[in-house]
Amino acid sequence: MSLEKLVSFASRLSFLVAFVLLALALIERIANATGYTILQMYRGGRLLEVAVVLLVFVIAVQLREMKDELRKKS
Repeated sequence: MSLEKLVSFASRLSFLVAFVLLALALIERIANATGYTILQMYRGGRLLEVAVVLLVFVIAVQLREMKDELRKKS
């Protein structure tokens, strides 16, 4: 497995995990508004922070891949 494939896989996995965490944060927020809690260990805000960090990682990887493709073409 080449490094490019590994980075691409990590990027896709991070993207998926970020959206799952975003959904969990929204569900937790709705549950908190009704007086319940789903997650005992983490608050919805913390999950949202982790999701944003993962999305920033994905954006950085995608920009690097686009830069490499542009360099190959020219």
